[in-house]
Amino acid sequence: MIFGMPFSLLSQFLPLCLSVLGFFISLWIVIPAPTRILLRLGVGAPEISPWLVGINAIALLLLVPNLSAGWLYSSAVVCSLLSLLFSLLPLIQFPAANAQFAAKMQTVLGAGYLTQIPQTVQSQLRPHPLNLVDVFRGIPIREVQIKRGIVFANPDGESLKLNSYRPINPGKYPAIVVIYGGGWRSGSPDDHESFSRYLAAQGYSVVALDYRHAPQYRFPTQLEDVKAALSYIQTHTDDFDIDPERVALIGRSAGAQLAEIAAYQSNPFPVRAVVNYYGPSNLVEGYHNPPVPNPIGTLAILRDFLGGPPNEQAALYREASPIHYVKPNLPPTLLVYGRRDHVIRPSFGRQFHQKLTAMGNQAIFLDIPWAEHAFDVIFHGVSNQLALYYTERFLAWALWGGGE
Repeated sequence: MIFGMPFSLLSQFLPLCLSVLGFFISLWIVIPAPTRILLRLGVGAPEISPWLVGINAIALLLLVPNLSAGWLYSSAVVCSLLSLLFSLLPLIQFPAANAQFAAKMQTVLGAGYLTQIPQTVQSQLRPHPLNLVDVFRGIPIREVQIKRGIVFANPDGESLKLNSYRPINPGKYPAIVVIYGGGWRSGSPDDHESFSRYLAAQGYSVVALDYRHAPQYRFPTQLEDVKAALSYIQTHTDDFDIDPERVALIGRSAGAQLAEIAAYQSNPFPVRAVVNYYGPSNLVEGYHNPPVPNPIGTLAILRDFLGGPPNEQAALYREASPIHYVKPNLPPTLLVYGRRDHVIRPSFGRQFHQKLTAMGNQAIFLDIPWAEHAFDVIFHGVSNQLALYYTERFLAWALWGGGE
């Protein structure tokens, strides 16, 4: 008896449960999520695909001895075979995607860009774009200094705070300013803290900042808050162990829109690089060509952020679109998107990349074939391991090496 159930009954019931579970989760690797709730599965399923491969393989092994038990088990075998195929797709596509990303990095930054990075910094980088052990155990992160809730401004009586993550040993480190996403309506500097801690352990002083949210506060309030944070950081570089001559901005989704506009305008200190994770670039096009399906209601989010549709707020939509800030001599830009993104169309990122390069800027566009929006919410997932591998090399090149 196990859990009050006869072992023979359990041995028949368990494989059916595993088959159903594996099929339901694996299905979202290939089917776009139609609702916000299901989007969580659409985001997460590809990232835990090695786990799903194991679950589906175990289900198959347990089902085979029961094939003679009737059509239910035969159907479950078919489902598990399909599930196994779906869950293998990210791993099957991984080598080609990795080779393509490596080629793009070398094309834009130069074939020998890694040699421009000091050896001591190179030794800290992840040695491989995918470590299957890390998918199961998590990515190890060394101890760092963390200070949360540092108030940098009090607009309208609302305290805006930032978090600081930096190496244990004092010194002057390149700075990475992180701006969270959340549709300009939610989020916190605590978001994606594993990423901030990881970069701090690699030898960066990371500052994750806050901004006021829509619909109570509309654009350009959020951009003003980002600029206020940058000014505060500039006057407190000693407190944060920051080298003000080596600064990069990283934004996710809505935060990427703010990071790019802030980086492409004048700043208290020179911005050496920008990293855009699945951010919007042309808000007019984003309104008129939303993703299909549209699980989070993109149009309502844009109306909250800008106070109405484009025909009512044309100037504001233009002002809030990073693509209209593109000009020559901008900081090098890395754009990372999921090709299956159903929140921000990756085609807009591709258009943004094309305009950057047409103006003579260094820009790299990486789109992960199997990934959804916010793929890096699972820090140790398949997509984030790939993105992290190239992001940290791009940052090391820009802040430690030849990206001057």
